[in-house]
Amino acid sequence: MSFTLTHRLCLSPPQRTHLRFTFKPHTSKPIVSSPSKLSYRPIVSSLSHNSEHLSVTQAKPRWENMLSTAASFYPLYVTVGGIVACFKPSAFAWFVERGPSSYSFSLGLIMLAMGLTLELKDLLNLFTQRPLSILFGCVAQYTIMPTFAMVISKTLGLSPSLSVGLILLGCCPGGAASTVVTFIARGDVSLSTVMTVCTTLGAVILTPLLTVILAGTYVPVDAIGLSISTLQVVVAPVLLGSYLQSTFPLVVKMITPFAPLFAVLLSSLLACSIFSGNVVRFKSSIVNASLASDASLVSRLQSLLSGDLSAVILSVMLLHFTGFFVGYISAAICRFREAERRAISIEVGMQNSSLGVVLATTHFTSPVVALPGAMSAVIMNIMGSSLGFFWRQISGSKQELEDQD
Repeated sequence: MSFTLTHRLCLSPPQRTHLRFTFKPHTSKPIVSSPSKLSYRPIVSSLSHNSEHLSVTQAKPRWENMLSTAASFYPLYVTVGGIVACFKPSAFAWFVERGPSSYSFSLGLIMLAMGLTLELKDLLNLFTQRPLSILFGCVAQYTIMPTFAMVISKTLGLSPSLSVGLILLGCCPGGAASTVVTFIARGDVSLSTVMTVCTTLGAVILTPLLTVILAGTYVPVDAIGLSISTLQVVVAPVLLGSYLQSTFPLVVKMITPFAPLFAVLLSSLLACSIFSGNVVRFKSSIVNASLASDASLVSRLQSLLSGDLSAVILSVMLLHFTGFFVGYISAAICRFREAERRAISIEVGMQNSSLGVVLATTHFTSPVVALPGAMSAVIMNIMGSSLGFFWRQISGSKQELEDQD
């Protein structure tokens, strides 16, 4: 890997460096190459070891790195929030009482923060460079998850409300947290980002359409209402954020470092609030099973496992596990690179559960419909992060696996 120097070279004589110079005919600029391959990093502060004079790009301020690090702890925030919701659901009462309008407004802000960090011109360039992998990932997103959501709901014999909630979750686009998990897993981050944007834009048509086809046999589904809500709370804020990014770049540049952490905290609040609103239902099923004093331990466990709590947990875990597994296997069969396989697997397996919660609370009367989406926010991030850290410990081949650190 070589760099053409455009900066002044200032190396002190006694200092050792690992740079060597190669001069080519008919050129006046020296070429600097390193004996070892330099892995890609978002910020390259120096090309030589123990040298602070040769700077290629200016490093980010420390506070920006701290904000980025804090945003990467999204799974931890959701998990802690879920624990708080279990023991003290009243902590989220101020947010739940203002629903579903508070849910829709929060999701709109999350998508706006996502749009502020996007440049559609760069995304279009990536799409033209790698159309096959992007199209494959988007098709996998809207075929694997909706299909297996219906299969799981029928196999487990879920109630109509839970079945609709699970299918609605499976028909949602990829979640923004998938990019963070893809980075942890050393996957193709650019592919994950483009897939998230494409599936989000396609959700206006595909999410209502697939929900009507797969869940319409359980309860009436308002496809037009779902489409309008998706346009209002997801697509429009993303496009608005991208427009602001290109129109007011200086203002957006000041806000952008805070956008990921803001979106992460708001997503955690949204998911945990929905979960806290249904904690009473979960606790009642546990209490009813434990109060059956005349029943045996096996009977109590069967009663507990037959309740809404176990049904939601089991169905959501199976859905996300299937998305991760089938997404990776299908990408491997199509002979994509290892980094692309991981990105596709994570993108397929991780859904925009916040959108599922908003659509469920807005367009369905039963509060049970929102349970799969709320539980998914906790389970999905734990499963996805665990998979990401597992993959991070596994090194792919030198030509296939790109180091995204």
